[in-house]
Parts: sequence; structure tokens; C-alpha cells
Amino acid sequence: MNINYVIGDATQPIGEGQKLILHIVNDKNRWGAGFVLALSKRWKEPEKLYREQKNYVLGKIMVIRVEEDICVVNMIAQHDVKPMKDSEGNIIPPIRYDALKECLKTVNDIAVRTGATIHAPRFGAGLAGGKWSEIEKIIKEVVTVDVTIYDLK
Repeated sequence: MNINYVIGDATQPIGEGQKLILHIVNDKNRWGAGFVLALSKRWKEPEKLYREQKNYVLGKIMVIRVEEDICVVNMIAQHDVKPMKDSEGNIIPPIRYDALKECLKTVNDIAVRTGATIHAPRFGAGLAGGKWSEIEKIIKEVVTVDVTIYDLK
């Protein structure tokens, strides 16, 4: 497994074969900021299916085929949309790393079974408030297929 970092648009994944575009969604039916705006501009189905969902469970995924060789994967790995405070006043970001790990295990199983590669922006490190170093560590721990991470210019 390799993680390749490229400059580009994750909604236009590079390479041949089946591709899975990953991103994180929240468990509160809120879609409207960050990478989802680029997804909705290009394809309507990921947002439509997300909004139709009524029971969001952290650690679960939704796979939506948007082109013959591309599926978008909505990973439910964010609780709410704003940071919270614990009983001691420490800030807890919306990302839930344990849920992300479960999502990535499921995605990896699908990728292995279908021969797909994984493509994504730096999911979880923006609005979800995660640390990319932690997210990258989880990817390296559970993913066995090649991953391409896209940074915009």
C-alpha cells in the first residue's frame, strides 16, 4: 500500500480501473460545507442518498456509484458539526477516529474485493477538526490498497 499525495481535484480521480472517492460526513444530516460542495456540484446522488438516510450510525458507510468506474463513499465518522467540551473543559473535535477506523476497514474490504483504488481529499482534517497525522496513521494501519490524497492548488 502506498499513499500518494498529488495536487488536483479529488472529484476527478486519476488512474485506471475502479476508484472509490472517500470523504467524511456527520451524523446529523447536515451537508453543505467543505468537500461535499465539490461533490454536489459534480454529482447529485451522494447528497441525495445522504439526505434520504434517516438513521446515521458512526462507523458505517454509504457507497454510491456515480460513474461506471467511480463510487463515492460517504463515511459517517463525524459526530455533529461543531466541537464539544468534555467535563473538564477540553475541546473535542467532531471527528471520531474509532468510527473512521471502522469505515476504512469496510472500504478496504470493498476495494480489495473489487480491485479499486482509494482517492480522497485530506478527509477529516478540515471541518471535522481531525489531525492529518492521526488520520494518516489509521489509513496505514487498516488500508492495504493504494491511496491517492488530493490537495487543491
